Amino acid sequence: MTTTRSRQPTALIDRLRSLYEGRSRKAHRFRYALLIFDIVTVLFVIATSFSRHGLAVELLDSLFGLVILLDFVARAVLAKRRLRFFILPATWADLAAIVSFLLPLAGEGIGFLRVLRTVRLLRTYQLLARLRADFPVFRRHEDVMLAAINLVVFIFIMTGIVYATQHEGNPQINNYADALYFTVTALTTTGFGDITLTGTTGRLISVIVMIFGVTLFLRLAQVLFRPPKVRAPCKQCGLLLHEPDAIHCKHCGAPVRIETEGG
Repeated sequence: MTTTRSRQPTALIDRLRSLYEGRSRKAHRFRYALLIFDIVTVLFVIATSFSRHGLAVELLDSLFGLVILLDFVARAVLAKRRLRFFILPATWADLAAIVSFLLPLAGEGIGFLRVLRTVRLLRTYQLLARLRADFPVFRRHEDVMLAAINLVVFIFIMTGIVYATQHEGNPQINNYADALYFTVTALTTTGFGDITLTGTTGRLISVIVMIFGVTLFLRLAQVLFRPPKVRAPCKQCGLLLHEPDAIHCKHCGAPVRIETEGG
């Protein structure tokens, strides 16, 4: 009896590991389902900013929070380096999301916690290795896609901060769309001036959006217009980026092997 009971947790852990770390088609579908769930979570946060939060929203909050909690527990159990797992930004993002979803938020009484849900987008970075392995187009344009992901994550997180800090005291920020509009106009330095943030906190947020947002935007423009290169580490000197048709490393002259689709 004891042996049977001891095997059950082991079998469950093995099953979870096959889903989270395996290479089967079922594992791939499971991980992409989690990505879709993360996107739906963020869209839910945006959609509920346009309406009052009644019982239906609270029930959905609890459902989202429960799924995130189960996912978090599974990844914590599977973590080979538990201490490192708990200091990752994505881990703290999940903890913040779990707290914000499972606490009652009717009436926006503690609405600032809702902004913490947008940091679920940090989970996007954990998917990069999977995308690199699954899609040749991602491997060819990894720098562009990574720069775009950095910019999108920054925009949505800053939009969440703008909304959470301004919607109660600033009549110009009525919903998430207003906050997104301000963030994009500030980031692109368009500066229409029809929406401004109030108070010292608002001005500091505006400065952060302009400085870091412009930097990320310029980074995206840089990788879009520079000559295309592919990631193929040279075994001799370690040079990472090469021209798509390179057969030798331009630094040391050693042969390089660049995978192509042919044609």
